[in-house]
Amino acid sequence: MRLSYFGITTVLFHRKVPVIGSIILTDRCNLSCLHCAVNNITSELYPYTRIRADMEGMYADGIRFLLFYGGEPFLWTDDGITLRELVIEAKKMGFLVVNVVTNGTFPLDLPEADLIMVSLDGSRDRHNMIRGDTYDCIIKNIEEAAADNVCLYMAINHINQEDVEAVCETAKKIRNVKCISFNFHTPYPGTEYLGLSRKEKKDCCDRIARLIRGGYPILNLKSALPYVMNNSAKLPCYQCIVVENGSRWTCGRCKDIEGLCKECGFFFATEFSLVFSGNIKVTADMFKTYSKYF
Repeated sequence: MRLSYFGITTVLFHRKVPVIGSIILTDRCNLSCLHCAVNNITSELYPYTRIRADMEGMYADGIRFLLFYGGEPFLWTDDGITLRELVIEAKKMGFLVVNVVTNGTFPLDLPEADLIMVSLDGSRDRHNMIRGDTYDCIIKNIEEAAADNVCLYMAINHINQEDVEAVCETAKKIRNVKCISFNFHTPYPGTEYLGLSRKEKKDCCDRIARLIRGGYPILNLKSALPYVMNNSAKLPCYQCIVVENGSRWTCGRCKDIEGLCKECGFFFATEFSLVFSGNIKVTADMFKTYSKYF
């Protein structure tokens, strides 16, 4: 209801204030995935005081959806404070939804998070081709998670595009998996070969739409898929921000690279851009879908 109120007033008064914030805790990661261009650049664990200040600033700005990212966020710690303490603190501060995005290679003992978004990039062989020999470890951690708050998080690229259905079947059979969220690969410099053509994106979106109609627990919005495959929504989305060590970007870091914003693969950026530009069909779809999983 509070998100709906924010959306209505944003549309009516043409506001550009954010509601969704992402904090990058570190760029340190224990993996070297083929598609990733932002890991282990500094390998710095950002200090708690900086992260706390960013959380307070976001809350003061009106942000109520918070995501913690890496690198690998489970690697983050500062003077005994861990990721779990950050999630608990964010909840106490008043954030309505607190999600964590992880590669899933660490124990998922985080029942306080609304969703733990675990990267699973296909069936075993294709996932391991992209992320190293991690598939079995990730599945084991999901099955042993402290709560049923896991969301599988797949970045669809040229290698794994045939595995959309396989990931949905995996989600369906594991009790702790609440839902699935898809993105397309965003072709950062050096990873362009993994990008999808418009035809390939259309094929994937058509298949995702069929899976949604088939009752699979997909967090993405069917009504937004035509805009996703054509990159036709108005971006950047001013209601989303990303913060890393005090630096702030509107929507995402790809906007700093010329032409990359037009190839953005983040479904949520398109979905929220459509909602906050007044698309009634997508707004209704978001309300219906999000009420199932949050």
